Amino acid sequence: MPEKRDSATEVTAAGIARLAGVGRAAVSNWRRRHADFPKPVGGTEASPSFALAEVEHWLRLHRKLAEVPLRERVWQQLAGHPDGPVTALTHAGCVLLLIHERSPVWLEVSSGSDERLAALLPEALEQVLPPRPDDGTGDARVNPSGAGNAPSAVHSAPHGRHTAPTAAPEPRAAAVRPPAAPRLLPSVPLLRGVAELAADLGARQTFEFLLGRHLDAHPRQYTLTPADLAGLMADLAGPARTVLDPACGTGALLRAVTPRPGQRLYAQESSPELAALAALRLALHTRAPVHAAAGDTLRADAHPELRADAVLCHPPFNERNWGHDELAYDPRWEYGFPARTESELAWVQHALARVRDGGTAVLLMPPAAASRRSGRRIRADLLRRGALRAVVALPAGAAPPYNIPLHLWVLRRPEQAPTHPEVLLADAGRFAGEGRGGPDWQGVREAVLDAWRAHDRDGRLDERPGLARSVPVVELLDDDVDLAPARHLPPPTAADGAGRLADVHERLGETLRLTAELTPPPVDPARSAAPGRRPLTTVGELARTGALVMRTGGNGGHARLPVLTDHDVLSGTDPSGTLPESDEEAVLTAPGDVVVPVLGGGSVARVVDRATAGAVLGRNLVLLRPDPAALDPWFLAGFLRGTANHRQASSYASTATRLDVRRLQLPRLPMDEQRRYGARFRDLDAFERALRRAGRLGEQLVRGMYDGLTDGTVAPD
Repeated sequence: MPEKRDSATEVTAAGIARLAGVGRAAVSNWRRRHADFPKPVGGTEASPSFALAEVEHWLRLHRKLAEVPLRERVWQQLAGHPDGPVTALTHAGCVLLLIHERSPVWLEVSSGSDERLAALLPEALEQVLPPRPDDGTGDARVNPSGAGNAPSAVHSAPHGRHTAPTAAPEPRAAAVRPPAAPRLLPSVPLLRGVAELAADLGARQTFEFLLGRHLDAHPRQYTLTPADLAGLMADLAGPARTVLDPACGTGALLRAVTPRPGQRLYAQESSPELAALAALRLALHTRAPVHAAAGDTLRADAHPELRADAVLCHPPFNERNWGHDELAYDPRWEYGFPARTESELAWVQHALARVRDGGTAVLLMPPAAASRRSGRRIRADLLRRGALRAVVALPAGAAPPYNIPLHLWVLRRPEQAPTHPEVLLADAGRFAGEGRGGPDWQGVREAVLDAWRAHDRDGRLDERPGLARSVPVVELLDDDVDLAPARHLPPPTAADGAGRLADVHERLGETLRLTAELTPPPVDPARSAAPGRRPLTTVGELARTGALVMRTGGNGGHARLPVLTDHDVLSGTDPSGTLPESDEEAVLTAPGDVVVPVLGGGSVARVVDRATAGAVLGRNLVLLRPDPAALDPWFLAGFLRGTANHRQASSYASTATRLDVRRLQLPRLPMDEQRRYGARFRDLDAFERALRRAGRLGEQLVRGMYDGLTDGTVAPD
């Protein structure tokens, strides 16, 4: 197929390995040993890519093609598309929308040859997508439900329909338009696979699967809004018939909006690719009309006459090139012209300009926006006029960047100036999760929504120490106008603080009693025997004989799973890590596996229990999976922890110690004897975990006592 290589779907060596169900080393061997193996058509010398059709033909010819799951086959076709995965995903989304809305039309156009399908599909897509405009202007209106019994359609609105009469924005591309037949022809094999997958999963679930895989494969290209956070923001905004997201990304915020009769959704995104994907995603998700546009919202607003019930927005943070010089006299700056460094306050005022009187806007904000001196005048005017109603500090880990506790601002376009304005300040930091597992979203939702609804209903909120407080605006109008909730919230009440300390004290007492029960009995010198010479074997020898399987971690794969890190193994904590997407298959832990860190020089081996099972094996870890008929896992882990054993199996450099797991030794013992040792090692592990828990609880108690004594919530006697 040399003449078609320029438009062929490509696949990497890792993709070939998955198709054939082998490792990458086997693919390298095939390339060396078989002269007829397909030649590279792209990529680099170190990471070449091959035409997928040629590879499949070769694998079938040599009977090496494994039975590949349909999901994986479709994903390989999408990821290796000659025009890139975003184009492939857009084409797939168009067809899925056609299947979702006009399945008989799809069945008609898909019968026959690939050329026929590519020729007929553009006209069929015009039933659910906008026709290509002659002048390249207009916005994409996704309307799956249509009006009355009219066919559902996405069509271009006349340019002036959403344009203010005094100013015409720059031309902007429609978010989704029917692709031309020549562009569709390379996608036809993918589209047939997508339709087959949709028959099993449904059109909506198929698009979510493919979009999720794409986002996971390119984590640095997209700033995502987690679903839990999107749901909280939508709930804070409340029920709404018209909702706008002016920086919609992949459509997560509008997707979280509760459906209502007569609802209409509006979206804009600066990236045409993302705007198209968001429009398709929302069209598959909701029956409401979706008006999606591509373009720079601040410079060329696609919906200047809109007055929505609610605006939800996760704006880009710390943008210097947001239009400061061009937009100095823009009428949206009702509360002051934002400084060049205050792009977030420009988005706040844009949101307020697009909601009706009494409408609500909820924005995700960096914490610095609440306290930077360059924004204090705008913050002060937002407070004086009653536009800013609440600032909520989220726990760290709620959204990227995950190490920063972001804020939510809840704003309302004032219908009239409030007589005694108060603003809600809340801090949900107490709901931060341990490690990297993310916040306790149920706790965040209950606490934040309950506080906001009470404040919104009554105009004020009784103090909830350490969590929320309604603050009179006059108290905030100082030189700094600092709105950071932590600086204005009272400490926990004495009863609350004392109650938590009492709970920690009780749990510490229980743990100490358990630790005492688990303490190993004293060793009787009279029963101790001199060290004997027992026949030994090594982990490497056991792996060669099949008594155990040895795997090395470090690949993230494509699934969204927690990662067991070397720190987790050393500290005895739950899986807390993350790994970037990888073409290599991830190694998943199972009950009875023994995990050993290879760096650091510590004598550690951890037996995987049911709570830890299913996690991805992280970097610098080796997994040993013993054959239950040959090896007891606790016997194996216990002997691997011997200090002398580790010393003889380690290599030493100037800055690090590395363990060669294959050289670790253990005695050759019958299974009954292994289980005796294993039971003792299991008891020692339980004792060690109890000691660690006691240490953590002791630290909490000491820290709580220091805090209580210094802030006056605990008496010294």
